[in-house]
Amino acid sequence: MTVEKLQLTLHATGLKNVAGLGKGTSDPFAIVTLLATGPGEKPRVLGKTEVIKNSLSPKWTTSFLFDYSFGKETFINVSIVDEVRKQSDKPMGSAVFEIGDILGSRGSTKAKKLKKGGILYARISKAPPRSAGKLALCLQGIKLKNVDGLFGKSDPFFEVRRTYDGAGGGSWTPVYRGKHIKNNLNPKWEPASIDVNALCDGDLNRRIQVAVFDHEKNGKHNTMGAFDTTVNELVKSVGGKFALKKGSKSYGTITVDECKIIGADTSSVLKPPSAPAVGTSTVPAVASYQPSVMPVPVPVADFGNMNLGGQPLPVPVPPPNKPTFVDYISGNCDLTMCVAIDFTGSNGDPRRPGTLHHFSHHGQMNGYEKAISAVGGIVAKYDSDQQFPVYGFGAKYDGVVRHCFQVGPNKEVHGIKGILDAYKGVFKTPLIMSGPTVFTEVIQLAASQAKQRYQINPLSYSILLLLTDGAVTDVEATKQVLASVADAPLSIVIVGIGNADFSAMQFLDDFETRSGVNRDIVQFVQFNAHEHNKTSLTRATLEEIPDQLVQFFYSRGIMPQADTNFSTSKIAVDDYNEEADIDLSMDYGSDGEIALNGDVGCYIDNSYEAGLGSLHVIPPPSTQSGSAPVMAAPVPVQAQPFTFQVQVPPNVASGQQIQVAHPQTGQPLIVAVPAGVPPGGIFTVSA
Repeated sequence: MTVEKLQLTLHATGLKNVAGLGKGTSDPFAIVTLLATGPGEKPRVLGKTEVIKNSLSPKWTTSFLFDYSFGKETFINVSIVDEVRKQSDKPMGSAVFEIGDILGSRGSTKAKKLKKGGILYARISKAPPRSAGKLALCLQGIKLKNVDGLFGKSDPFFEVRRTYDGAGGGSWTPVYRGKHIKNNLNPKWEPASIDVNALCDGDLNRRIQVAVFDHEKNGKHNTMGAFDTTVNELVKSVGGKFALKKGSKSYGTITVDECKIIGADTSSVLKPPSAPAVGTSTVPAVASYQPSVMPVPVPVADFGNMNLGGQPLPVPVPPPNKPTFVDYISGNCDLTMCVAIDFTGSNGDPRRPGTLHHFSHHGQMNGYEKAISAVGGIVAKYDSDQQFPVYGFGAKYDGVVRHCFQVGPNKEVHGIKGILDAYKGVFKTPLIMSGPTVFTEVIQLAASQAKQRYQINPLSYSILLLLTDGAVTDVEATKQVLASVADAPLSIVIVGIGNADFSAMQFLDDFETRSGVNRDIVQFVQFNAHEHNKTSLTRATLEEIPDQLVQFFYSRGIMPQADTNFSTSKIAVDDYNEEADIDLSMDYGSDGEIALNGDVGCYIDNSYEAGLGSLHVIPPPSTQSGSAPVMAAPVPVQAQPFTFQVQVPPNVASGQQIQVAHPQTGQPLIVAVPAGVPPGGIFTVSA
């Protein structure tokens, strides 16, 4: 699985002042905590930012590093705290973010309202791959212009700032902020040590800015001018001067007393050349292919005359400096998804409990629902319009077996909930579950639509999530179709639902295409192997997609692009989540270390049945034992009528007894939770 290193930066606006009456303005800092989402995970504090004195709209310079993979959700809690000397610090608000949510948002930025007031902004960018060392910098001001009025004298400090590539990255963001010197227009500031990666991504010729401000106790610092430069220019200018300007007016001079890079890996400080423009290679023209209008579900038109582009795409010589998946996702790549669902008769009568399409009245999802919510829930984070086509195959309408028909009354549905609603609604139509199991038509349709989107936007890429209960009927025909669509901007994820023998499907994983492009676009995963672990399923199904996407674009010379139409004013602000966005309890050590004081609010419900579109916290694992039995809901298992599974309720530990009802007789049973099964885990009972 591809793992990339990301960095998180934070700022806030309009925070509520909690300093108290007559005590000035709050001095906020932020604490970042990695939350736990699965068995064996523990929450941990990643660190805190610096304190910004007297500010209700702080821009912190501290950044935090994360390991990111496409197939795993990573949740963080950001708690904003007012530093109070000689007293307990005061909470100012907290928010929970998911890293994929941030990365999939425009500008790789997510914003959230805080309960006490204000908005917290979280931005993700790719961390440089290697250390570029520290910039040791000593600056001095000469004859700075006083901006503190007729009877005062400025208290100057300086910031060193950067910009970020991509959407929303054009504004100057502080990376270092020095201490102010009181009443001095010729300040000699204390030496600064600045991470070169944080400042310029190791590119010593990237434009940076040095800005000087007059410090004010209320946090509304007055600008005293700025100048643009690069790290290389600063290093070469030791003993030299820079003119400090505000607009066209001179505000004094800054001299560089010392500037050098310490501890750099010399192989890491070279910037790759600028990315070339989008390549000129084109996708062969395809027929405009839309499902025909018929009673719901809508059968898709005949595939016989579809032009899928019989010849592979020309593959130009790729440019140097290969981008990564994160580069493309944050570089204006439009990731879309469509879903195809198996309605063949082998799924069983959906009215009978235990069959694959049966819908429980007790809030338990069937395998199809779980796969859609888990896999689709991750991919959907990166789809800008949240509109998804849903198709079915293997059912009869009007006496004719349809191998590709529209599920739901609309060509596209909104969000994962829309997919699940359309899936459930299909059983209210005159559908007759039939056979055989044929994938070819939905694959052809997905490829056709992917190529159409690509012709409009060469940075468009599609994922087909195909769910089936059995092996494909015609392996050779499926191979031929896969070969014919291997040059499409498409990845195919096939999830096998149920207990069928899927051994015949293994050809999909290592299938060598016949198109000449030699591109693997298919991943097959059997759901039962991950039925009780949502994260395991999403990792297994999505692990190959980042490499497949990068290979497609890079081999055609298509590089990430900046979103020129984006501005920070377009960032959508999410509402406060009363359940998840809670202030965590912290202990502050005398050595400056911060640790969690209890685990309340640190565990995110990552089960299949967790609410769609919202976050839910669950109690931390309990170490209690010997308490009274707790009621738990049984989960029937098909094909073993006297064996069923039980999910451990919250706050119940290994060895504790719980009471369950036999799924067939309704008779109450007392069972003990086996060793090693945590709260939320599942174990099997035979009776």
